[in-house]
Amino acid sequence: MTAEIKTGEKMIVFMVNGKEYAISVTQVKSIEKWQKPTRVPGVEPYICGVINLRGVVTPVIDLRKRLNLPEYEITDETRIIIIAYRDTEIGWIVDEANDVITVHESEIESAPEGIQKDTDVSIEQIVKQENRLLNIIDANAVLDKESSQSAVPDQA
Repeated sequence: MTAEIKTGEKMIVFMVNGKEYAISVTQVKSIEKWQKPTRVPGVEPYICGVINLRGVVTPVIDLRKRLNLPEYEITDETRIIIIAYRDTEIGWIVDEANDVITVHESEIESAPEGIQKDTDVSIEQIVKQENRLLNIIDANAVLDKESSQSAVPDQA
């Protein structure tokens, strides 16, 4: 289930495959320019490898692959969003990070049934602002699936 969005909450807006997504700033540690991850053998195909981020080895997930979307060429706009997850940080490769918005309760709606059918990452809420529709994505929806467990070792 997607984390509950509160009135006045700030969200980071980013693009993947021409669609806008939003994630709560409370889940985001930083937004970094592209750096090529070092491959790690034996991980899920959507795990690109690891990067050295200010002395911390950080796993990186290609969000396009995780959402079963076509591959994309890396550009100057490509970013790695660093997500706080459990006791660690995970990077998400996105096409670009556009904006920071403030969301109000009146702008939040439940997603229509069957949205994102081609992936096991469900989008449960949508933000409607002016002429924009933003899919709210929760880090846990991307990272807490059985197939993601190899991306993040248990911190027990």
